[in-house]
Amino acid sequence: MPEYHKNKRGLVGPLARSRTLSRVAVMAVVFGIYGAVPELPWCSEFRSLANIPAEIHAALTLVLGWLLVFRTNTAYGRWWDARKVWGEIVSVSRTLAAKYAHMVNLPEEELDAAGRYLVAFSWGLRDHLRDAATSETLTKLEGYDETVKHVPGFLVDRLYKSLYQWKSNGWIDGADQRVIDVDLHRLHELAGKCESIRLTRIASSYRVFVRQCIAVCLLSLPWGITADFGWWTVPLTALTAYFMLGLEVVAEHVEEPFGDDEDDLDLDRLCTAVTDSVQETIARAKQVPKMVE
Repeated sequence: MPEYHKNKRGLVGPLARSRTLSRVAVMAVVFGIYGAVPELPWCSEFRSLANIPAEIHAALTLVLGWLLVFRTNTAYGRWWDARKVWGEIVSVSRTLAAKYAHMVNLPEEELDAAGRYLVAFSWGLRDHLRDAATSETLTKLEGYDETVKHVPGFLVDRLYKSLYQWKSNGWIDGADQRVIDVDLHRLHELAGKCESIRLTRIASSYRVFVRQCIAVCLLSLPWGITADFGWWTVPLTALTAYFMLGLEVVAEHVEEPFGDDEDDLDLDRLCTAVTDSVQETIARAKQVPKMVE
């Protein structure tokens, strides 16, 4: 059975393997223990004073449900936008590799160099979005050094420089240059879209507001249901906390899609897809002899 399906099947297995769900489960257990407080003998006086009508708590839960739905949808919308952008990066990179390999008549060394910079763009964008150390793919490129601050911009700039040199050497004409320019411009735009997604999070005040609402709901829940459920308040509080806190924690992770958590985009796999496609396209083109003027 594929590893992906192994990780997704079952109820207890994913909880044990997931760092996110494990953290949520621990917090839910803490709230479950808190749910036993109203049932303790020495809390009987406080229970009579803090007894909250179940109807009030039901209304609070309904409002919180609406907030969590909006929060989750907004976070997933950011994740999905990021996935679409990276899907287009893969597609544009493959298209550019095909144009370099088959539409223009380049020397092999120029074709190899263009392929290296095209492959490096995806890895460089990944590192740029993660504020991570520069990958080995970039350190091997001619003209790159540690002073480069915007790696994707540098790589597109190098591809544009190569395009100008090809035009000056007569290897491509104006029509070829315009056709390739469309995709290079698109790569630059896609990098900007990724930066926009990364830097524009949901308003912090809204996140704090949702968390405050969750805290009020969970802290008041045991006092509102203990009269009806007795010691069943403990598992009910833990279960409610697990799902409420889980939605918030997962939303927090999903709205940052470029990291390396389990819920983030698998950027390594997408970059590998670009690398394999570009290298395969260029290797196939080099098997066909070309006449360079």
